[in-house]
Amino acid sequence: MKLAVSTYSLHRLVDSGEYTHRDLIKIAKDIGFDAIETTEIHAVDGLTVNETAQLFREEADKYDLPVCNYTVGADFITGSDGDIEKELERVIEMVDTAEILGIQGMRHDVTRGFKSKAERTYKGFDNVLPNLADCCRKVTEYAESKGIRTMVENHGYFAQDADRVEKLVNTVAHDNFGLLVDMGNFLCADDDPIKAVGQTAPYAFHVHAKDFHIKPANSIDPGMGFMMTRGGTYIRGSIVGHGDVPVLQCLRALKKAEYDGYVSIEFEGMENPLDGVKIGYQNLRRMLEMI
Repeated sequence: MKLAVSTYSLHRLVDSGEYTHRDLIKIAKDIGFDAIETTEIHAVDGLTVNETAQLFREEADKYDLPVCNYTVGADFITGSDGDIEKELERVIEMVDTAEILGIQGMRHDVTRGFKSKAERTYKGFDNVLPNLADCCRKVTEYAESKGIRTMVENHGYFAQDADRVEKLVNTVAHDNFGLLVDMGNFLCADDDPIKAVGQTAPYAFHVHAKDFHIKPANSIDPGMGFMMTRGGTYIRGSIVGHGDVPVLQCLRALKKAEYDGYVSIEFEGMENPLDGVKIGYQNLRRMLEMI
């Protein structure tokens, strides 16, 4: 397995105006990462999205740092104001951006679910699964023609459980479609990461190393920085290796499933992001050496 970092981990540096999105490439290289994963490219300086993507790729080439994955948003229930064909077209256009980035993998969301109880009208995951799978299949069929594999992540509460994302990938049933397995995100759906990573590892096209501090639901609200899982447990992003996610055991499960791709740090902690990513890199590198 090789180590990468998602630009999402360092987004606060960009938000502050201290760095540009492209500056994160040199930061990743200097820390020692084998590759960089980028979140959705946005147009800057009067350029188009694809022109901006071309500059990002040229900067990555300059530092000999591969762009290993393109991570974008999508919602095949409520996206594009509920116009699913329009949403599908939007996501397919992002495959073209991924091609410009020179990558072989693109992760898109599938849905965050229904916006209200009234909108749900007695439809659960299994009810919408055929439509979700159809959209994912159309995206991956197009991406395959570009030499790009597509995947969804256990993300967004509604499609976050190991059982649900496994069911989705097996319903799409396409060799070009798999999963981005985020070992920390399973907690958001109150899934045990040990069980969930072991269950989903055989479908992994890409992996996120993410760690959380966990406080039980029957404790007091810990305050700023914590979020609630679907079942009410309190979690807060942490430096990889500092939290309660069994990262080492998850890596062993991935190795057992013969996963040999990239593992990207996705840091969501309150610490300084440069410190968080550097320490996480050192911890994760040691863990990989142990397995």
